[in-house]
Amino acid sequence: MSDWTAGYVADIGYTYGYYTELNPLRVRLAFLNAGLVPPEVGSACELGFGQGMSANLHAAASAVQWAGTDFNPAQAGFAQELARVADSGAQLFDDAFDAFCERTDLPEFDYIGLHGIWSWISDENRAVIVDFVRRKLKVGGVLYISYNTQPGWAAMVPMRDLLTEHAEVLGSDGAGIVSRIDSALAFADQLLATNPAYARANPQIAERIKMIKGQDRHYVAHEYFNRDWQPMAFARMAQWLAPAKLQWACSANYLDAIDAVNLSAEQKMLLAGIPDPMFRQTTRDFCVNQQFRKDYWVKGARQLSALEQAEALRAQRILLVQPRADVSLKVTGSLGEANLQQAVYGPILDQLADHKSKSLGDLEKALQPGGIRFVQINEAVMVLASAGVVLAVQDDAATAKAKKRTDRLNLHLMLKARSSDELNYLASPVTGGGVTVPRFQQLFLLARQQGHKQPQDWAGFVWNILDAQNQRLIKDGKTLDTPEDNLAELTTQASEFAEKHLLILKALQVA
Repeated sequence: MSDWTAGYVADIGYTYGYYTELNPLRVRLAFLNAGLVPPEVGSACELGFGQGMSANLHAAASAVQWAGTDFNPAQAGFAQELARVADSGAQLFDDAFDAFCERTDLPEFDYIGLHGIWSWISDENRAVIVDFVRRKLKVGGVLYISYNTQPGWAAMVPMRDLLTEHAEVLGSDGAGIVSRIDSALAFADQLLATNPAYARANPQIAERIKMIKGQDRHYVAHEYFNRDWQPMAFARMAQWLAPAKLQWACSANYLDAIDAVNLSAEQKMLLAGIPDPMFRQTTRDFCVNQQFRKDYWVKGARQLSALEQAEALRAQRILLVQPRADVSLKVTGSLGEANLQQAVYGPILDQLADHKSKSLGDLEKALQPGGIRFVQINEAVMVLASAGVVLAVQDDAATAKAKKRTDRLNLHLMLKARSSDELNYLASPVTGGGVTVPRFQQLFLLARQQGHKQPQDWAGFVWNILDAQNQRLIKDGKTLDTPEDNLAELTTQASEFAEKHLLILKALQVA
């Protein structure tokens, strides 16, 4: 009997996460900041889409035609259900990579994305994917890929190998993956309690084990307990992708472009003296002890002139997606926490506080009398976008075309939220992707759709749903037992939602 899992964890589903880096609309700001011609994306593909939340939110919320595969049939089935509901036309399969990459019914793509896949598959599958990218990614097309990297994972590799060996060798026969994970972590605690020389040489390992113990077991299973698990140095990644004619373009993590929060003066001077851009990236990974990379690679990088770059950046539109009062003026880079300049960020946020989309050129005109220069606006937008405080928006025509699809998909997700707290995202036709909307907020939106006008009415609507399932709220670590207490807490949350979040969701055309 063949093993269709190929060593990949399949007896526990992947999380229902949404990964904004997979949104092709994000590429534009990163490329423009790097001085590169961004792609025009009409067709896109996600390899290893998990539960398919990202692929479906992007397919529904934009005009991009999506395809993709995930070998787990249960996950592919859920993804196909969302595609049917949205009527997005997304082609989502349960093929293994080799079968999918041999399909003759796939178009060429402007964009291919892999999130959380590369480090957890075999070299054979990596070779299949590189060949697929070589054949199917258009000239000028972009590959987004994220992966565990060195040197940040160097100390953890032996411990990870010990955990997986324990799960395989000493795990109880017939026990599920969760039980085997818990046993392996308990053994790691026993080992560390003996103060082994390995732990003394790598004192951060104990903290890492503690962190893993607190994480969702679905995530832990897929992150640490697959047969194949290989953190890869940037230079090695470049060697893998060379046959597909790919060049590294820039980081998909916007904050990586801000040296001031990541590199010391000495490090910046060292890197500036390295003429080769690829070796410069490798050296930078040592400076910041890089553990996880999110990168854009392009088939044929083209430079913008300074004039073209400035014009395109000024035309870029953004939207504030957090309440103005809640935006933190702190950011954490590789050097630790840094304070953002109130004199620059305050006026920018004030201009965006009405939650209407504005171009960077609009901000420049409004802020010019205060002496804020365009270079400061551009850097501030990169920082705020890295924190998810602002999002890029697509043009009005694309938004209008996507609205019916996102309405259908969002209603389906909100109905599922009646009994599940796992689906914490809805689709925005304004941003071309997903936005975080926790369960109760989704249910408040559902109450509004069903004619309930006031926050107290929304609270009553939600309480009826919870009570029918014998569910209760938890506040300050304590379960609220009485209907009165539950209704009171729900009313408080509904009122806060109405005051702080509803306007933003209306701006995103989610509400």
